[in-house]
Amino acid sequence: MEKLTEAEKTRIEKAFSNKNWPEIASSNSWSIFKIMAEFVEGFEKLAKIGPCVSVFGSARTNPEHPHYKLAVEISQKLSAAGWGIITGGGPGIMEAGNKGAKAGGSASVGLNINLPFETNNNPYQDDDKRLNFDYFFVRKMMFLKYSQGIIVMPGGFGTLDELFEALTLVQTDKRAKFPIVLVDRAFWEPLMKWIQNTLIENQAYVSAKDTQLFQLVDTATEAVDVIFSFYEKYSMKPNF
Repeated sequence: MEKLTEAEKTRIEKAFSNKNWPEIASSNSWSIFKIMAEFVEGFEKLAKIGPCVSVFGSARTNPEHPHYKLAVEISQKLSAAGWGIITGGGPGIMEAGNKGAKAGGSASVGLNINLPFETNNNPYQDDDKRLNFDYFFVRKMMFLKYSQGIIVMPGGFGTLDELFEALTLVQTDKRAKFPIVLVDRAFWEPLMKWIQNTLIENQAYVSAKDTQLFQLVDTATEAVDVIFSFYEKYSMKPNF
């Protein structure tokens, strides 16, 4: 394990500083109001945005990277067809998603999260559809509540967290099935093999049918076709 920095030590010491129960209880109670405020603002701003697709992916992806360019293309194709784009509002793939939405002329939504080490608020978000969150769980709920599909580009822990949150909610019938598209087969196939070999075949922790909850694609055309064909197949209109 890496040696802690002075800033990390100070943060841990602060978290474990002596507090009596009334202080702790009071602090927790006031946090509820801040959480409620984030939910209310999110509901009010996103309730009328129309059909949207969320685009997930790494904040570290450079604009010259093929994944960035592919995310722009996918988002622009969806946008041109009338779908709004929701991202985390930051750089990398999030910026690419908002950039594609701007180019396609649809709603460009940014669900920004306040982090101490990462720049957020890319310039391609619509000003009236820009939200800022302190709580990841509130932000994730907004992603999934107001999306009719998700595009998952390659990414790190945050991307995996968002992907598995969506899969869990659909698997457990906490929300209706909707298209979940994983882009770049070469990137995702090692994870798919682990799911198949370990979770399904060796341990039986996941049902084989659960692999039908998502689709793997390589191109922008394939990605948007999954979204379009899903709603055409079930004769459904986007939920808005």
